[in-house]
Amino acid sequence: MSDHINNAIQYLDQSVNERGQRFPISFQDFLKILLEKPQATIRNVFQVFHDMIKTYLSEGVDEYPNDPESIHFVFYDCNRLFVEGSDNPFFADRLFANRLVNHVDALKRGAQQNKLYIFEGPYGCGKSTFLNNLLRKFEEYTRTDAGIRYETVWRIDRQMVNRFTEADRKPLAQQLTDFSADPMSSNDIMPPMAGSFMSEYYIEIPCPSHDHPLLMIPKELRRGFFDHLLENNEFKFHLFTDKEYNWVFRDNACTICTSLYHSLLNKLKSPQKVFEAIYVRPYMHNRRLGEGISVFNPGDKPSKEHIHTNPMLQNQINTLFRDSNQVKYIYSRYAKTNNGIYALMDVKSHNVDRLLELHNIISEGVHKVGEIEENVTSLFIALMNPEDKKTIEDFQSFSDRIEYININYVLDLNTEVEIYRNIFGKYIDRNFLPRVLHNFARVIIATRLNKHSDALIEWIGDPKKYRLYCDENLLLLKMEIFTGHIPGWLTEEDRNRFTAKRRRSVITESETEGKSGLSGRDSIKIFNQFYSTYAREDRLINMSALYDFFTKTRKDLSALIPEGFLDSLVRMYDYAVLQEVKESLYYYNEDRIAKDIQNYIFATNFEIGATETCIYTGEKLEITESFLESIENRLLGANVSRETRQSFRQTTQKEYTTQTLTQEIMTEGKSINETALFQSLYDRYVYNLKEKALDPFLDNENFRQAIKDYNTDAFKAHDKRIRDDVSYLIENFCTKYAYTEQGAKEVCIYVIDNELATKFAKT
Repeated sequence: MSDHINNAIQYLDQSVNERGQRFPISFQDFLKILLEKPQATIRNVFQVFHDMIKTYLSEGVDEYPNDPESIHFVFYDCNRLFVEGSDNPFFADRLFANRLVNHVDALKRGAQQNKLYIFEGPYGCGKSTFLNNLLRKFEEYTRTDAGIRYETVWRIDRQMVNRFTEADRKPLAQQLTDFSADPMSSNDIMPPMAGSFMSEYYIEIPCPSHDHPLLMIPKELRRGFFDHLLENNEFKFHLFTDKEYNWVFRDNACTICTSLYHSLLNKLKSPQKVFEAIYVRPYMHNRRLGEGISVFNPGDKPSKEHIHTNPMLQNQINTLFRDSNQVKYIYSRYAKTNNGIYALMDVKSHNVDRLLELHNIISEGVHKVGEIEENVTSLFIALMNPEDKKTIEDFQSFSDRIEYININYVLDLNTEVEIYRNIFGKYIDRNFLPRVLHNFARVIIATRLNKHSDALIEWIGDPKKYRLYCDENLLLLKMEIFTGHIPGWLTEEDRNRFTAKRRRSVITESETEGKSGLSGRDSIKIFNQFYSTYAREDRLINMSALYDFFTKTRKDLSALIPEGFLDSLVRMYDYAVLQEVKESLYYYNEDRIAKDIQNYIFATNFEIGATETCIYTGEKLEITESFLESIENRLLGANVSRETRQSFRQTTQKEYTTQTLTQEIMTEGKSINETALFQSLYDRYVYNLKEKALDPFLDNENFRQAIKDYNTDAFKAHDKRIRDDVSYLIENFCTKYAYTEQGAKEVCIYVIDNELATKFAKT
């Protein structure tokens, strides 16, 4: 038994050591770390917060990297930041992720000052989940080597203070420079003691405000100090010029550290000896203890203690300096989150008072603690519902220091689907025909969007030209853009007109959307009902089920769904799957099509009734009306007028003689298959073949039954030609569009039973 106990204890000891116990180090050793990693060492809370976000989000993915009109509306994978390791994950859609990154970038680039960052959003949008996960990741990040931060702790040698000698008379700036260039050997300093020995030789005084060690250097000497310490490199240039490093030369040490510095300097007469008393340790953030991170809920009652102190430590300080007025070890609750994060969960109840109390702190950056002033430089965050905005409307000077960041209901359909997968299992897709699950998300998101878009109307003009793909309000188009996708069904003209200015206008509209409609909680409940009602082992959920659910089962939701949206969604889906069936069923002989076109181009140069041998195919042609019509039916369709046919022949013949033959073939040396006329006719021919691919099977009940019987014993009883066609159709569906075999069979039956080929015959 004792062996097991020893092994368990050794495991704990080894694990703790492997994670790295970080003991205080001297200021001299801290400077060595600074020289090795200056950018990671010289950071305040705003810079660390920025680095944390960028570390977990990595680089954004731009699906259109070479688009000259790109506005860098990119995809950020937020899983590491908000999902991984979380019991209650938050799913950030593309819009919010870009919004957050832009604010964080601005936070780092700008002249950093105290501001209140309010994440505003309606009930059920996930604000609390977002903030909890964000703070958890921040705390986790600061415990890693990449996110380590440093704070000051004073370790004063009692004997050194008591036996101080005549001070070195060098100027203060020169002493600091000498110290950085040739500091006292660490062997001259007594190593840290433990227990009573520590109290006998040393007095250790932690900075309650978690001041960065560099702030211990007198402000007026910092530029000279860094000029001597750092080489002339890129980082030094940024340190001296970038606004994000203004704090290094602007901020003051806390009152306690400033008092300690001057009291020791007065005793020791040497800045170098003062800096021997400055030690550096990791700034350990602990939300539960309120160190570095403090979060207040509306129901948390205010503390009765406005001033904190440590009587035992204060007595030791008084004894050391023999003057109770030199160093007052008092601080407020704001010191514990100085250079950290102070957060309010919803501005209600007691949090209203806390928010108003922040007014002077945010405006001035200082807080009065008794008779002294306490510096407060923290990242202040609050969550707020829109109706609570009136709390701060009367404080104009306060509102100038507020940055609002919207957390709206999800408007990115891919993110909405990820939420369903997370809650109901990542394999729910197996119960849906392709597109149907995403179409459910489109219905939910439609309730959250504004019904009219000035930006889209200004860009597109008349929405009816896209009736096969979109609704009259262009909500389906907006949803695609919000996912970062520019639909392929847009005309080339509209694609070219989608300029950076228009893109910003569309994305900007998202700031006012997602504030009403079905909330995140609502959508989960509705999806649960839908999924429970229609999920079956023997059949996949299709668009008919989705349409019936919102028009019959949950008719109460119709008031929230824009008028005509469901019909447009079904039409878009029907048209898309019809094209998939045609593409999967259609097969052709490329060589035969090429010869038909070559023969047709050649034949247009002769009168009806002539017999000629085609110079391109070598085939003998009887140029009759029926011969020309048989090819024109594939090029123009069977229902065109005689006048249209005659005009088409004349146009073809004219282009052949004036451009194709004389310019492209004779001058440029192209073959007939390489000419623009041939390619244009070839594309027409193939397109019309696909459009008519279903015609032979529409009224053929055996074809429908063969689809149902596919891959069963009954399938063998069907005619070989039908078996070949059905096999070709199903296999193409699975390989081209990633359907399962069951899904391919069901969507084909859906197309036939709903007579989609007839429905779209005239479109």
